[in-house]
Amino acid sequence: MSPLPSPAMESANAPMQQEKRSVALWSVVAAFVITGLKLLTGIMTGSLGMMSEAAHSGLDLIAAAITLFSVQVSDKPADEDHTYGHGKIENLSAFVEIFLMLASCVWIIYKAVERILLGHVELTLSIWPFVVLLLSILVDYTRSRSLMKVAQRHGSQALEADALHFHTDIWASTAVLVGLAAAWAGSHWQIPWLERADPIAALLVSIIILRIIWGLGQRTIDALLDAAPAQTRRGLLHALSQVNGVMDVDRLRVRRSGNKYFVDLSLGMARNLTFQRSQQLVEDATQAVRRLLPNADVVVHSEPRASLAESIFDRIRAVASRNNLSIHDVSVQQFDGEIHVEQHLEVDETLPLRAAHDMVCRLEAEMLREVPEVNSILTHIESEPATIEHPARLERDRSLEVRLRKAAQAFAEILDIHDVLVSRVADHIQVSCHCTLPDDLPMARVHELITELETSFKLDSPEAHRVFIHPEPATDNRR
Repeated sequence: MSPLPSPAMESANAPMQQEKRSVALWSVVAAFVITGLKLLTGIMTGSLGMMSEAAHSGLDLIAAAITLFSVQVSDKPADEDHTYGHGKIENLSAFVEIFLMLASCVWIIYKAVERILLGHVELTLSIWPFVVLLLSILVDYTRSRSLMKVAQRHGSQALEADALHFHTDIWASTAVLVGLAAAWAGSHWQIPWLERADPIAALLVSIIILRIIWGLGQRTIDALLDAAPAQTRRGLLHALSQVNGVMDVDRLRVRRSGNKYFVDLSLGMARNLTFQRSQQLVEDATQAVRRLLPNADVVVHSEPRASLAESIFDRIRAVASRNNLSIHDVSVQQFDGEIHVEQHLEVDETLPLRAAHDMVCRLEAEMLREVPEVNSILTHIESEPATIEHPARLERDRSLEVRLRKAAQAFAEILDIHDVLVSRVADHIQVSCHCTLPDDLPMARVHELITELETSFKLDSPEAHRVFIHPEPATDNRR
């Protein structure tokens, strides 16, 4: 189910919706007035050019009405039946306009050719056709600019189509104006070929309409068929390739519904990334898309990939992660040209041995298939605590602390032992402490030192069941 828009979203979109509807309504009123004036003048004068202009304006009136309807419907939010919203209604309205314009174009061409070839029609010329055409040019110029500004501001294809119509109406009206002037001049000075300027002007109007149909038709069909411009796709691919961590783009699909873009893509990411890092990459990719297509609805699907830089350790851990298992202390050793792996696997402490052993066998078999250069794998099974421990008491034990400090003195790199804590859980004693080490000591040596200290202390204090040592750099020791 698509989420319903929040009141905040509806409030934010209200000014945009009101502006689109207002400019579309003004376009309908202007088209109605101009169409009526052109039709009346054409009937009075008998001018085919004027009648063609009236037909053209009539179609613009229908188109403006369709646009008004479409912008009202397209602003409706997504619902259960229209999960991508209602923006496609704008593309559909433009598609209807194409057929209306094509029909008028065929009629105008037919009548113009008929008048040119079959005979002359006497025109009743007056000042009114010129006044109406000049008024039409002024109105078309004004509403074309208004519609285009709103269309560009809100990405409305329906309003843009209307603006283009009325912009070309200026040239069509100019052609008819010139045709009427030439026809009047031909009649006044008895120049026969000039008297045919009116149907010739009608043909020019038809050519303009055909040009509009061709451009609008291409854009409308592309939108209805979800065709993405090649330039947009190349730009998105380039932007995504610049996102640090994205290995490749498996799939990129773009569709437009009204003034909104929907982008669906699959990205290849290193399979050893954490879930949180993967989510960060998804957010970075989303922002990269929205820098090119603002407010786009972006869905990102991540695909795990094995990178060329993966080591045997990475590949072993990747298999464990894929099985949702936790391994640690992975050791890779090479004897006589053969590679052997040792690892520690944590399993639920309540899991029976049989089930744990079967799990390890499946894991090792999968690792050997994934990393064929490994000859053998030895897994140490450890129980992962599933319950919260409740110490019976918490105390400092001076004798254990003294023995721990004495064991630490055997290691020159250990600068300090502090915050020693002794706790008892059931019959087991646990000892924890903080250990200060040089800042630049490699972690491999840190781990080795801690392990040796734990072993030495437990040999001297066998009553200590567990020992936890937290290493700290010398610069962070605030004692």
